[in-house]
Amino acid sequence: MAIAGGAFTALGAAFVWFLEESRRIRRSLKKVLGAEPHALLIARGRGKGIGFDFAAGAVAVSWDAGGWCLLYRVDELMGAELVVDGQVGARTHRGEQRRALDQHGGAQDHVRLRFVFDDPTYPDFTLELWSSGDEGKRKAATASEALQEGNRWIARMESLLRRPVPKRAAPVPVAPSAAERTPPQDDEPEDESADAA
Repeated sequence: MAIAGGAFTALGAAFVWFLEESRRIRRSLKKVLGAEPHALLIARGRGKGIGFDFAAGAVAVSWDAGGWCLLYRVDELMGAELVVDGQVGARTHRGEQRRALDQHGGAQDHVRLRFVFDDPTYPDFTLELWSSGDEGKRKAATASEALQEGNRWIARMESLLRRPVPKRAAPVPVAPSAAERTPPQDDEPEDESADAA
């Protein structure tokens, strides 16, 4: 009984470890990017994360603890903003000067990092790095730690956005699938007598 109980406890602990939120997000981003992310930011307790593969020029966002992901090209990233209590505290956008963070403490309600993409359907992705309800949570960052982390990511995004945008290749025409293919229609029916002769 003791051995069986110990085995079930170990199995349960391994299952909890495997399904831990940040591990699930990391696995989902790795799967979407096709490689281990070079840079990764996870909003703990909120089920969201963002990962970059600089070699492939790709960025992936994940929410619902890795249940949903979107993949973008790095050149579709237009900018990033650090939002403190509803006000943009720091920002960097492609083709603009970086606006540095003036305050390094004193957030009252929340600290968010917003990534802006050139995508009309999903134009932005926001990670909440800290909120006023996080004080009692275990392993939660403080407001000043969240501001410092957000400021580091603004600097990182500035260095990424300063790089020249690679020219996109012309789109390659794709052959329609077998279900979409239809035989060409002639305007006039074929003359069967011509074939017989």
